[in-house]
Formats: sequence, structure tokens, C-alpha cells
Amino acid sequence: MVMPSLCQAAFTVLRQVEPVIVLEQLGSTLFDTALQMVVRDRCANATYPGLSREDGQQKAMTDFFMTYNLIIRLVPILPALLLARLSDRGRRKAPIVVPLSGYLLSRVALLLVVIVRLPVEVMFGAAVLFGLSGGFCAYWPGVMTLASLGSTATDRSKVMMRVELLYGTAGLVGSLVSGHLFLLYSSSLGNGIILLIVSILLHLLCLILSIFLLQVKQVSDKEPDETGHTLSHTSDNADVVEAPAGINLVNVVLLFMAAILYNSAVGGAMEILGIFVMKAPLSWSATQVGYGNAAGCMIFITSFIGVILFRRCVSDVMLILIGMMSFASGIYFMSFVTTTSMFYLVRLLTLFALIPMPTIRSLLSQQVPASSCGTTLTSLQLALKFAGLAYIPAFTKIYQGTLDWFPGFVFMLSSIFTVLGMIPISVVGCRSPQRRQYERI
Repeated sequence: MVMPSLCQAAFTVLRQVEPVIVLEQLGSTLFDTALQMVVRDRCANATYPGLSREDGQQKAMTDFFMTYNLIIRLVPILPALLLARLSDRGRRKAPIVVPLSGYLLSRVALLLVVIVRLPVEVMFGAAVLFGLSGGFCAYWPGVMTLASLGSTATDRSKVMMRVELLYGTAGLVGSLVSGHLFLLYSSSLGNGIILLIVSILLHLLCLILSIFLLQVKQVSDKEPDETGHTLSHTSDNADVVEAPAGINLVNVVLLFMAAILYNSAVGGAMEILGIFVMKAPLSWSATQVGYGNAAGCMIFITSFIGVILFRRCVSDVMLILIGMMSFASGIYFMSFVTTTSMFYLVRLLTLFALIPMPTIRSLLSQQVPASSCGTTLTSLQLALKFAGLAYIPAFTKIYQGTLDWFPGFVFMLSSIFTVLGMIPISVVGCRSPQRRQYERI
């Protein structure tokens, strides 16, 4: 009796979206560390007139990642829109299964680069394949859509943050072991082979689960309506009342503005941070890079705890502002980091930095009908990708231009963008109480 019940419970768990999230993130964190270290090794001998050897390596690395990240942001735009349309027409698994195929192919490409000693520029072609599959631009909205449609409006922020928690916990585990796995040798092929093989196997298992076992679950039409009715009359903490019959265009625009500004600040800073820690005076090794990535993934856990602690006493808008202030203060002091211990102390200030984006998505999903939820969340992801086409080259060139006198200037700039992103969120907060008061009257 015990074994059949355990098997049934395990089968039920495997049909949820959570195992897919965990396996994908474990594989991706291993790949990220591998790519970072491979690019560093290939750029070690890069030389530029007027630059020292270390500054030349930094310039070559930033140029590579600028091009690579621009490709994976630009190419997925049309495929992600098509997958979102398929999702809203009933094929909810399409935005998850198709991108996972692209993930797998890009990981195999990096393995070939390491084994066959191909030029690292081959990864630009891998990035194109990854983008044509929809990439993260299609995958993450697909995951969030399943989580959103499978929850009520009152629990949606918590459910989405729980997804982020699993994502971050898996990233934490993967990051902690990635540096050690990278240093393991496979015969005479060198470092990184075992790391990439494990990453590929994880992505393959993830793809199999998503194709054959993943279940699409959706709450009934009556449940959200009843929840929305209850919220409009009894909840003092809800920022907006769910409006399944139409779109609250003003709030949607404001939320898009806040998300773009905040994502630009975070994305621009994180784009540089992984390269910043490899130069003097930090000069991190592969193991330290893994630990640093793990510190970033810890923020997923602390942000989830913050949501659980604060959501009962503050509104969603205030949750977003707390998260933005946390990141703004932390990334500002990152400008002056000169030792590894200082780096981790500054990371403590960003404990709640991941609260804003899932909470913004939660608010956004309450401004549109369920039939448009997938398209709206994907449109937000596409807007963030378009913003990346501007902030990635901007932050890269600013960092290259300030290497000699103030390498941390880009982090100070990121803090300013975060503060600007707090303005439209504050406007949403000012609009919401007026709407609740009007409905009570």
C-alpha cells in the first residue's frame, strides 16, 4: 500500500510545472558558469592598443557577451509572439516545450566548442538557434502563465513568488557545485567537459518531462470571479481589483514602464558584474564565480521570505517599492567594492531585489482577461527584450570607457534607473485607493 501511494504522489509531482523549473535552472546555472569561464580563457590573450593585458581581456569579454546577449534578446521576439498566440489558443505547453529544445541545442554547441576547440564565436550561432526556439522570452511567460491560470487572484503573488523561489533554490544548488564541476577533468579533454555533460543531461530530462508528463491546470471561470468580488469589498491590501472583462490600460502602461526601468537597471548591472569580479582586485577563480552566482540565487529565497512576511501587512505596490529600494541601495555600494568580503556584505543589502518583477507580473495579470494573460505577459517579456537592445550596449560601452578611473560607475547608474522605476509604481499605488473608495461608495 505504501509503495503505490508513494509512486502516485511522485507521479503527481512530476506532472506539475515545478520539476521542469528546477531541472531547467539547474542545467542553466551549470551552463552559465561554463560559458563564463570558457570565454575568459579564450579572451586571456586579447590585446588592444593602449590597453593593458587585463583591460584588453575585459574589453574582449564584454564585447563577446554584449553581442551574445543582444542576439538572444533580439532573435526570440517573433517566435515568442507566435508561441504566446498558440498558448492563448489552448496549447499552453508550446511556450515551454519549444524553448527547452533550444536550451538543449545551445548546451550541446558549447560542449562542441570545448571538445573540438572551435572558435568561441560559434556560440553566436548557438544563440541564434536558441532565439529561434523562443528562448527565455517565451519559456518564462509560459511558466508564469501556467502558474497564473492555476491560482486565484488572492494567491497569485504568492504562487508566482513560489515559482521564483524554486527557480532561485535550484540556481543556488547549481551555482555552488558548478565551479567544482568545471575543474574536473574528463580524460585529456580539459576543464568543463563533465560540467557541460551534466547540464545537457538535465536539460534532456527536463524536455522529456515537459513533453510527456507536464499537466496544464486551470482554475474554473467562477473561482476567479468570486475571488475578485471578495477582493473588491473586503481586501485592504489588494492594489487593484481583478478585471476579467476588460483591460485597465493606464495601469498596464504604468506597470510596463516600471518593469522596463527596473529590468534595465538590474540587467545592465548583472551584465557587467560577472565580468567585473574577474578583474583585479577581486580576480575570481571558477569556484569563486560559482559561489558568487550562488549568492545571487540566494536572493530568490530571501525575496520569497520577504513576500511571505510583508504581504499580510503591506500592499503589492509597497512590496515592489521595498524590493526596488533594496536593489538600489545594494547596487550603489557595489560601485565601491574592492574585496570579496565587501562583495558579499553588499549582496546582503539586495535581499529583496527579486520581489518587484513577479509582483509586477501578478498585478499585470489582474488587469487583463484570462484569455489575454499569456499574450500580455509575453508582451511584457518582449518589451524587456527590446529594452535590452538599448541598455546592454550602453552599459557595456560605459563600463569599457570607465575601466581606468571608476569601473563601478555602471552600478551607480543602475541605482539611478531603479529610483526612476519607483515613480510609475507609486502612481499605480495612488490610483488604486481611489478606485477602491469609488467602488465602496
